[in-house]
Amino acid sequence: MTAYQILRGVQHYVGKIRTMRNEIRTQRFMNGLPADIRKDIGWPDMYANGRHIDQ
Repeated sequence: MTAYQILRGVQHYVGKIRTMRNEIRTQRFMNGLPADIRKDIGWPDMYANGRHIDQ
C-alpha cells in the first residue's frame, strides 16, 4: 500500500465523517423550526427514508 492510497483512504473517511456531522447539524436546525414551518416544507416526511432525491 502506497502513501497515496493511505492518504486517499483517510480523506474518504474524513469526508464521510464531515457528511454525517453536516446531516446531524441540518436535522437539529430543521427540528428547531416551528411546527407550522416544518409542515410547510415537508419535514421530516420527505426525508424519512434518508437523503431526499429531487425528481
